[in-house]
Amino acid sequence: MRHYKKGRKLGTDASHTKAMKKSLVAALFTNDRIKTIEMRAKEIRPDVDRIITWAKRGDLHSRRLAIRALGDKELVREVFEKVAQGQFADRNGGYTRIMKLGYRKGDNAPMVIMELVTEPVAKKKAEKSSKAASGAKKTAPKKAAQKTEDAKESKAAAATDEAKEEQSAVEEDKAVSEKATTKGASSKAKATKKTDAKESAAEKAVDGAAEGAAEQAALDADDAKVEKAAKEEKVDADKAAKEDAGE
Repeated sequence: MRHYKKGRKLGTDASHTKAMKKSLVAALFTNDRIKTIEMRAKEIRPDVDRIITWAKRGDLHSRRLAIRALGDKELVREVFEKVAQGQFADRNGGYTRIMKLGYRKGDNAPMVIMELVTEPVAKKKAEKSSKAASGAKKTAPKKAAQKTEDAKESKAAAATDEAKEEQSAVEEDKAVSEKATTKGASSKAKATKKTDAKESAAEKAVDGAAEGAAEQAALDADDAKVEKAAKEEKVDADKAAKEDAGE
């Protein structure tokens, strides 16, 4: 029966178990992580937490206890220096992390990686919400009065903004109407100019056509006169030739 026999069965005697635990703890503090079986990792976790607690105390007695647990003065000095620099300052426990890797081939032992948790602790949201609630209770009356004042100021500002917006809208409408009238007048002027130009061009074309027709008619009349004179000269020449032949 296991009366008053704490701990896990590691398959070794007492002296072997003690030496194995000391070597595993020393390896963890040296390398910040080790790979071992799950039972051994869980067995050395209290020893690691105890040594870090002694390092947080930092007195001579705690240093001697750590040297007795680890058996290495230089390693104890390094651990105490790291803790003094604030490595675990924001943690009150839970200095190690165990991550499972699966089962080992051969004896099917569950393998894990055990490492020191060095990252800072994330603040809990519950603490923030409780602090915010307590602060809200204390500042509720002040906030209510401030809210009423802010509401009044916001209403006044909104009224002034609306008046300014209405005035600006009216001015914009006036400007748009003026622009529209000016654009309409300019477009009408352009249209009249275009029609006048077209009419003048048509008149010029008609005048040019009439002048061309008159010139062509005059040329045709001159040609007719020349042909008539040539015919008369030919007739006279024929008559003269006949008379000469009769004589």
